[in-house]
Amino acid sequence: MKPFPPEPVTITHIFFIRIPFSMNTFAKFTLLLASSSLFVSPFASAQNAAIVNGKAIPKSQLDRLVQKSGQPNEPQVREKAREALITRELIIQEANNRGLTQKEAVKEKIEQSRVGVLVAAVFEDFVDREGVTEAELKTAYESVKSEYSGKEYQVQHILVEKEADAKAILTKLKAGASFYDMAKQNSKDPGSATNGGELGWVSDKSLVPEFSKAMVSLGKGQMTDKPVKSQFGWHIIRLEDVRDSKAPPMDEIKAELKQMIASDENWQKAKFAEMMQKLRAKAKVQ
Repeated sequence: MKPFPPEPVTITHIFFIRIPFSMNTFAKFTLLLASSSLFVSPFASAQNAAIVNGKAIPKSQLDRLVQKSGQPNEPQVREKAREALITRELIIQEANNRGLTQKEAVKEKIEQSRVGVLVAAVFEDFVDREGVTEAELKTAYESVKSEYSGKEYQVQHILVEKEADAKAILTKLKAGASFYDMAKQNSKDPGSATNGGELGWVSDKSLVPEFSKAMVSLGKGQMTDKPVKSQFGWHIIRLEDVRDSKAPPMDEIKAELKQMIASDENWQKAKFAEMMQKLRAKAKVQ
């Protein structure tokens, strides 16, 4: 269980541009841009994804874009990514044809963007190598340990759409039917049905209120005596065990802790200043 959701890290650098550390931003943007499907045609060749006005777009570039997008490598996704590359190439060619890339204002913005990306990349590498100290990790770990206070519940459930179906299943369970088998055969929860309704160890805070209230009222081995209604349907709940919540070892969540620390803007500013101080100290500036 992760104590916090991962978030992209940003810095405010000397050019006052906020640059996301995530390097798949362009991939996501171009996939969105291509959703209009302006150009629909088969792939140009085995080596190229497309050829635009004589300019080849290598298949390897398409492969990288699909990989960075985080989407499955499927024909529909690849075609959208291909259209994004075609769109980008058309814009680049048109900018060159109009002489826009030779304008000083455009050159300045391109250079500013290039430097901004490099600043972000250097800082990200600095953070990966030496930015977060062991002392900072320990402090962050102590701060999140409190989130693991309370109880954890090992629970099973069967989810159905209709109350009548839930009551019929409950009658069979009370008559001795296997909860595991009934869940596997009847539950509409795809995440737990194949495991006999097992949700594993969960916190009452991670579940919908109606489910949590019924669950915490049960003793070990007990089952709800009537179906429980939630926004998802009707539940039959069985509590297997209860234990005190315990924070995982720091080493198990070190990556998440590091990300949490590095996402703090004040920490970023301080570390960026530290990085620049170190670079100046070893540089020969005349």
